[in-house]
Amino acid sequence: MRSAQHKPLSALLSQTLVAYTVELDSEFERRVLEAHAAARLSLVIWLNVMRFLADGPLSVRTLASRALANEEQGKAGLGCLERWGFILLQSGKRAGFGSGRGIRADWLVRLTAGGETAIKIWPELVPQIDARWSKRFGDDATRLRRSLEAIEQQIDLELPQGLPVSILQLPQFAPRKSAAQDGLPLPVLLSRVLLAFALDFEGESRTPISLCANTLRVLSDEPIPEAEIPKRTGCSAETAGIGWQHKPYIIVESDPARSRGKFVRLSEAGINAQREYHSTARDIEEKWKDRFGTATKEIRESLTTLLKRGELSEGLKPPPGTTRAGAQTPALGRFTVGPAARQRKRDLVSQTEAFVRDPAGALPHYPLWDINRGFGP
Repeated sequence: MRSAQHKPLSALLSQTLVAYTVELDSEFERRVLEAHAAARLSLVIWLNVMRFLADGPLSVRTLASRALANEEQGKAGLGCLERWGFILLQSGKRAGFGSGRGIRADWLVRLTAGGETAIKIWPELVPQIDARWSKRFGDDATRLRRSLEAIEQQIDLELPQGLPVSILQLPQFAPRKSAAQDGLPLPVLLSRVLLAFALDFEGESRTPISLCANTLRVLSDEPIPEAEIPKRTGCSAETAGIGWQHKPYIIVESDPARSRGKFVRLSEAGINAQREYHSTARDIEEKWKDRFGTATKEIRESLTTLLKRGELSEGLKPPPGTTRAGAQTPALGRFTVGPAARQRKRDLVSQTEAFVRDPAGALPHYPLWDINRGFGP
């Protein structure tokens, strides 16, 4: 594992954003459970979707426009929120209920009682977690915020507040029209600066940064068990699992010692993509030094220091009664606990323990938002 000072800048931004998200999501779950409502929605859903519904229903088309997402990208997320009971779509129950199938752009999106409960918590919670970080990290947090603002205010694209959920192809964004703002929440600053870096990366790389920074990063030409990949990347089993998008870059082999289980290693294309990831990320950071001046160096120094501080682990320790602390809760949209929910609880506990034990070594190098975790990491 590379030391913090040699990680790509995108990895440092990602690890800090995931750490913040895990802390906020756990506190959000605790407060929603206190209100006897469904839990486990993640911060990115507030930043990219739910906050736009706080003042009343919106059409699918208007919601997508305000979220800076195309309609098709937004429909899948709306289908999940519908299935989990946080929103209602104009048609009521329909063919394709709980998915993006058949959703029309002119349909209205309304909050349910569970959705109303959720959106009452986030507006207060985000400033409170920001304040925790300011108190916990002191001058390091101040320097980080100052350098992030220096770059965010110079980004020439109109970017969403939260990092998009899509992992394979980042959306296209229009030129910036909004004026620069002071005092944006820390996760918004982290998300926008990371997204700007990712867009620059994918403008030069043939392989998405989400694949390079996680699965391809932890593989080599020596085979490892497929089950090891989530542990090595810090991602969930679902988001780090081998899928069609990995096929050009990997070779999958049977375990000769067992009837079940696969071993995975990089193909020649994967070795080249891994090498290109590190070289492209270094090149972009050098270009950012010319483009954004000393703020680029200051961000790296601040993030490197923060990820080494023991206080980061303190924030990653989940409140009692939450899933990451070991409490068993039904899957979103369910009333009973099934085998999948029990396995996901075990995975969340194991992931959280690794994060607390070694944040800089265990946190993912690019956020992968898992639908099964309410779009959490």
